[in-house]
Amino acid sequence: MSSFDLVVVGAGPGGYVCAIRAAQLGLKTALIDKRHALGGTCLNVGCIPSKALLESSEVFENARLHAAEHGVKLADVALDLETMLARKNGIVKELTDGVGMLMKKNKVTVLQGRGTLTGPGKVTVTGDSGDTEVEAKHICLAMGSEPVQLPFLPFDGELVVSSTEALDFAKVPKKMVVIGAGAVGLELGSVWRRLGADVTVIEMLPTITPFADKQMAKTLQRALAGQGLEFRLSSKVTAGKVLKKSVKLTVEDDKGESEEVSCDKVLVAVGRRPYSDGAGLDSVGLEVDAQGRVVVDDDLRTNVDGIWAIGDLVRGPMLAHKAEDEGMAVAESIAGGAGHVNYDAIPNVVYTEPELAMVGRTDAELKEAGIAFNAGRFQFRANGRAKSLGQQDGMVKILADKETDRVLGVHMVGPRVSELIAEAVVTMEYGGSAEDLARSCHAHPTLSE
Repeated sequence: MSSFDLVVVGAGPGGYVCAIRAAQLGLKTALIDKRHALGGTCLNVGCIPSKALLESSEVFENARLHAAEHGVKLADVALDLETMLARKNGIVKELTDGVGMLMKKNKVTVLQGRGTLTGPGKVTVTGDSGDTEVEAKHICLAMGSEPVQLPFLPFDGELVVSSTEALDFAKVPKKMVVIGAGAVGLELGSVWRRLGADVTVIEMLPTITPFADKQMAKTLQRALAGQGLEFRLSSKVTAGKVLKKSVKLTVEDDKGESEEVSCDKVLVAVGRRPYSDGAGLDSVGLEVDAQGRVVVDDDLRTNVDGIWAIGDLVRGPMLAHKAEDEGMAVAESIAGGAGHVNYDAIPNVVYTEPELAMVGRTDAELKEAGIAFNAGRFQFRANGRAKSLGQQDGMVKILADKETDRVLGVHMVGPRVSELIAEAVVTMEYGGSAEDLARSCHAHPTLSE
């Protein structure tokens, strides 16, 4: 039986970052994953392929609708979906291969198969060539999450799909319904709307991106509605019937009135749940909460000595970069350091056009907590760089403590704010003030200024 200082189960961003950092710190480390391609959901069927399609679909739409505004006349703009999907797949392969190379470079042992806890410090790996048992002083669980199904409308992979299948439609749907107005629904809805689908987004709550600042959510909704996305808010799908080539949905609004909506694709994007099927959590007595999350303390330790858990498997936002930070913290703690994650400075992004990005608390949260604050706002339509890009939708809001001026939250809707939010994160990480941010010299003209 092979022995390791640390065995990481799950090779998503949290798991592979944890494994690399542990190896760098001198720990003998193994990484287990059921996929042959490392990178987890994020690299294989999540963050990376969806961003590739968002970029490609935006290029297509700009060529079709906006190139002429710049004096560029294009005739017969046509979609080659096969090439677009091939580009996406190529990017995914390059990055997953790159993770494999990082494992070799850092001398991490990679074991392909499903990892199952079988006892204290023991994991059985069930792969293509049978079972292998390994033991470890420490085990980090990083199996991630999976899409939530609607009980009356299960995934069939063809007409009723999760985000995975929505990355690979063989042709553009004529009519597509997206259930759920979070990041996944809005991003993939935007992709197929740009490529020609008629897209309706149905959301049970009265606002899109329910986790976001309400003003930003409304700003983003106006922009997306202007691009052709139809929104049915305060509405829920109560039933669905799958036919040969279409789906009939029963949609009920907040007044209790129902109607039928027909479409040829339904993307169910109502959330994700921790994935721990077959992981043997019960066999070692791991504590799990009502939502299926592994219970951890502030240091990401479980109730079983030597077992840690990170990422979508534990409490907190289901974000790849949050999992990465937690993976680093676990590796450093095991190596005798002081691993730490600042959950108040984790950004959240929706990669539509315009993008939405946020970090810290909203004004509603600050008011509820009784914290006095000042708010500053600036519209992108008054920004020279945004005008030159032809992307003027959106704004930035900065919330700072009324007494100390310390930045408490930053909320943005606009062009490339997924990049701009990092400056706000750094300011908050180091306890900076709004004045510190303002007095830092920014190049002109830029979006960041």
